[in-house]
Amino acid sequence: MIKGVIFDIDNTLTDFMKMKLTAVDAAVEGMMDAGLPGAKDDLVKEFLDHYWKEGIEDQKIFDKILKVKLGHIDYKILASGILAYRRSKNGMMTLYPRVNQTLIELMKLGISRTVISDAPKMEVWLRIVSLGLHHYFDEIITSEDFGVKKPDPKPFRRALEVLGTRGEETLMIGDWPDRDIKGAKGAGIRTVWAKYGDTFGTKESGAEFDINDIYDVVGIIKKENGLVAA
Repeated sequence: MIKGVIFDIDNTLTDFMKMKLTAVDAAVEGMMDAGLPGAKDDLVKEFLDHYWKEGIEDQKIFDKILKVKLGHIDYKILASGILAYRRSKNGMMTLYPRVNQTLIELMKLGISRTVISDAPKMEVWLRIVSLGLHHYFDEIITSEDFGVKKPDPKPFRRALEVLGTRGEETLMIGDWPDRDIKGAKGAGIRTVWAKYGDTFGTKESGAEFDINDIYDVVGIIKKENGLVAA
């Protein structure tokens, strides 16, 4: 019987990569307008390559790239990039279809809910609140809590404590097999791959369930809990 669900947030609840690509594009334009030299396409690629290498949540990427490009931080260029990024980010952060409907159904079913993310805790809460999801979650777990990122099992074990469930009673829903699925399995948690959020061209997720729409998890839970015919 399923009693709890753990969600990843980026590319699972929110269309994060669409926002990220648009915001980086805007940031580069803002920095170029303030004097950053280089061709736009080359600069965008440099930013994205850094994110893929150092982590998509690197909060110091603009500082680092300015030091590489200029040998120092030009604060006029830095401020222009940050403001352009934030304006674009705030306008582009959106939920996938049927996220609210799914969370409402889970509440009706009495399913406990939490979030695990590698993003900084305040950033995660800002996303959750700005998208109107704060009524669905009382506590979240982030990499800041333990100083480790997924797939380390520590955040997943903490999620079980927050939910008050055992691994076999819990589903982890995430888009990244190497982090979300692998980490959950390491903690004995059942797994659901959010195929709709995949950005890696994954062929085999290794998850127990693959879903093309987040609302599919409601059907999985009802079936596992004997609420619909098998």
